[in-house]
Amino acid sequence: MSTNKVPVEIKLHKKSAMLELVYSDNTSYRLSAEFLRVHSPSAEVRGHGTGQETLQVGKKFVNILAIEPVGNYAIKLVYDDHHDSGIYSWDYLLELCANHDRLLNDYLNKLKASNSSREPLPPGTQAVNIMPLASKEKTSD
Repeated sequence: MSTNKVPVEIKLHKKSAMLELVYSDNTSYRLSAEFLRVHSPSAEVRGHGTGQETLQVGKKFVNILAIEPVGNYAIKLVYDDHHDSGIYSWDYLLELCANHDRLLNDYLNKLKASNSSREPLPPGTQAVNIMPLASKEKTSD
């Protein structure tokens, strides 16, 4: 269901890594770059159907490099981690604003449940899943 509510101003606060959306009724919302990145509407993040979502990890310090208009209905955000395929419709942005606290808590709970982190990995490292070591059985010679 379309709300047709379009921001009259979009401000990128680079130092705080926040995107501010201002509407004609003087309401405004601030969404962090990290929040927007981990909730990107792209197939890379959401998958191509239910259950195909990919949990985004290590995005705490991601920043927005550019905001590009997409017709009269959306914007595309370009991030410094090279992600640039999400198209954020006006309705989706309002949904993110209205449900921010719940979505953020859900995200943090998913990170915790998967033993993952918002913190990026040190340069030159890769994440790997390591199965817990089985208890060693005593063997006799």
